[in-house]
Order: sequence, then C-alpha cells, then structure tokens
Amino acid sequence: MPLTLEVQSQTVLYSILSGILIGILFDLYSMIRGIKVPKIIVIIEDILFWVLTALIVFTFLLYKNYAFLGPYVYVFMILTLIIYLKIISSKVRKIEIYIIEKVSWLFRIIFKTLSYPVKIIYYNILGKR
Repeated sequence: MPLTLEVQSQTVLYSILSGILIGILFDLYSMIRGIKVPKIIVIIEDILFWVLTALIVFTFLLYKNYAFLGPYVYVFMILTLIIYLKIISSKVRKIEIYIIEKVSWLFRIIFKTLSYPVKIIYYNILGKR
C-alpha cells in the first residue's frame, strides 16, 4: 500500500530532524571525548557512541513515523547531517558550551552551599579552626 503524501512529508521531516539530532549528539560527544587517550579507548568510545546514536535515532523514528526506513530517509538524514556539520555546528557548539558552563557553575554553587554546614560540623568536632 503506497504511503500518502502527508505520511511521506512527515517521514522526510522526521528524517531531517533525526539528522539534526545526530549532529547535536556528535557535537556533545566531541566535547566529552578525551584528547590524549589510547587508541583502543577511542575506538571503543566511537563504537559505543554510534551504537547509542543508532538506538536513539531508531527509537525517535519508530516513535514518530513507525520506522519507515526507506532509502530517502537515509539520504535526508545524511544530507541534513552534512549541512548541520558544515553550517550550524559551530553556533550550536557555542550554545552547548555556554549551557555546560552554566550548569556546572550551578552544581558547583549548590555543592558548596550544601557542603558548608557539613564542614563547619566536621571542624567543630575535630576542634580545628
């Protein structure tokens, strides 16, 4: 049974969105990945990243368009990923770095605020000033 035009356009839209999702995940992975690590660890990290990305994208496509994985889905995903990496990636990376800095700053403030009373009690018990 041929797919309707609406289903085909939704499939193309979701494949474009999944290409953008792959690009964002790749940017996050490239920021997290270690700089000076042994080659075998890099290979294992790469394999784990692509397996996780494949699972996320397949789940996304399964949820959104019942996993219609025709050739044009792969074509649009790859084209969108290439366009994303060439044009949009640097801007998104700056936003990701900004968000990571703010979240780490927030966690650091929360940790210091919550650990301060523990330090006071600890130093009072030991008698250190």
